[in-house]
Amino acid sequence: MARHHEKGVLEELGLHSHRKHRNALWLFVIVLIVAQGLGFWYLASEVDLVEQRLVELNLETKGELEGLVEEESIAQTERLNEVSSTVQQQQADFNQELKLLKSASGDFSGVVEDAVKGVVGIATDRSLGSGFFVASGGFVVTNEHVIAEASRIRVQTFDRQLYDAELLGADVTRDVALLKISDTYQPLEFASSGGVAVGRKVIAIGNPLGLSFTVTEGIVSAIDREGANGLDAYVQTDVGLNPGNSGGPLLDTQGHVIGINNFKIGDAESLGFALESDEVVDAVNDLALGVLNRTIL
Repeated sequence: MARHHEKGVLEELGLHSHRKHRNALWLFVIVLIVAQGLGFWYLASEVDLVEQRLVELNLETKGELEGLVEEESIAQTERLNEVSSTVQQQQADFNQELKLLKSASGDFSGVVEDAVKGVVGIATDRSLGSGFFVASGGFVVTNEHVIAEASRIRVQTFDRQLYDAELLGADVTRDVALLKISDTYQPLEFASSGGVAVGRKVIAIGNPLGLSFTVTEGIVSAIDREGANGLDAYVQTDVGLNPGNSGGPLLDTQGHVIGINNFKIGDAESLGFALESDEVVDAVNDLALGVLNRTIL
């Protein structure tokens, strides 16, 4: 009887131990499954981060490449512009040197060809004269006595176009008048009268006696001559001046204005006078300020 009881106890203990092992095994399996799940989740998160970083790197690389391409394109454009500008400047310098060579040899054709486009003939119901464009916008300067007491002023340009001109103002003392037409032409450039020297060659372009756009040449005979107005501001030349030359430009050999042809003494030949360029500029700006509230030169 005791043996049977002992045997039963042993069997029960073995069964209990087996259950413990089985429970431990299941617990291990469950932990292993959870650990694997966590591992997979972590790996998936890392993969997503890596993929996101790769996309960011691709975008950064693309942006840098596009920036480099754009910078190179801009640099090439700037180099081409510099080359083009240099070539244009060299061409302009060459043309200017050619004109200077021509003028030095007494051939003023290059200077006159450009300058005459800025000269105009002026006709009123009382007189004829000359003038020239001094600023873009159709501003023309001439002598005050050319347009004095006129009821209508007409301007004829080099290309034979006729315009009615508006009188903006006149300086009687310096004998300068400022006109304006409705079109615009290339103005002549002024040179400082401080650089004018006796003996220098000069050119006068004008409309003498109604003969449009004639050219005469000569030299500077004297500077700082006094006029009837008391101003020591006249360039004396031996250029042949006729009544229609009044208001036209006196040019140096580079085609720059050094004076406005004004008068000659009686019937004397080769004794003409031009108001020096600095005085002309001052007069024009004074007249413009009075009408436009701004200077134009």
